[in-house]
Amino acid sequence: MALKMLVNLQEEVTCPICLELFTEPLSLGCGHTFCQTCITDNKEADTSPGGESSCPVCGIRYSPGNLWLNQHVAKIVGRLREVKLSPEEGQKKDLCVQHEEELLLFCKEDKKVICRLCEQSQKHHGHHIFLTEEAVKECQEMLQAALKRLRKEQQEAEKLEADIREERTSWKHQTQTERQRIRTEFNRLRSILDGEEQRELQKLEEEGQKTLDKLAAAEAELAQQSRLLKELVSDLERRSEWSAVELLQDMSGIMKWCVWVTGSGVRSGH
Repeated sequence: MALKMLVNLQEEVTCPICLELFTEPLSLGCGHTFCQTCITDNKEADTSPGGESSCPVCGIRYSPGNLWLNQHVAKIVGRLREVKLSPEEGQKKDLCVQHEEELLLFCKEDKKVICRLCEQSQKHHGHHIFLTEEAVKECQEMLQAALKRLRKEQQEAEKLEADIREERTSWKHQTQTERQRIRTEFNRLRSILDGEEQRELQKLEEEGQKTLDKLAAAEAELAQQSRLLKELVSDLERRSEWSAVELLQDMSGIMKWCVWVTGSGVRSGH
């Protein structure tokens, strides 16, 4: 129980960028915390002309000047670094069910975490075996690549949605302005052009409504796509917080996700 609590605590104070215990933890206004070096050197953060950056986890904008040192987290990390596992606690690590050896390897073909004795068995003969650290790194890179692509897709969808809203507003204003011009002109010539005025107004209304209907449909479609992208981002963010064993045990699912996202893409409709 104590070991489990220690592992859970270690996950809470692990930097989501370098996946190591925090070093000089800095917190953002959104509540996420990162190592000072990781967040200041983060090359994936989007920097706007105003000097703002995006949180690598949730994407919320922040100003680099608003970063603050999280003393509470720093103290927890300091105490955690001082903790030494006793031999009895060390035996409670994840062990192979069959051989009771540490799970230090990953079989690419079977997508399973195995021990040294499993590697030597006939079952894994000829398979590609990697250290768990290497497999975890590859898995994390795949997740980050998928998240990066999805966030980009989400930003593009949101921008298109905003552009359509702006275009609808502009079109409504143009329609109102044009309607007033036509009415003014036809009022001056009402005695001889009353019939023509009605025909022009009807034509304008039909064209305006048809355009607005198309824009409204496009906006609704983009809103639905944006919600889907947010759900996909949330799912992948949840997977990226899994432990190393959980990630590797779900390697097939993660690879399918990443191949689907990087291959067909969400916006393509496949």
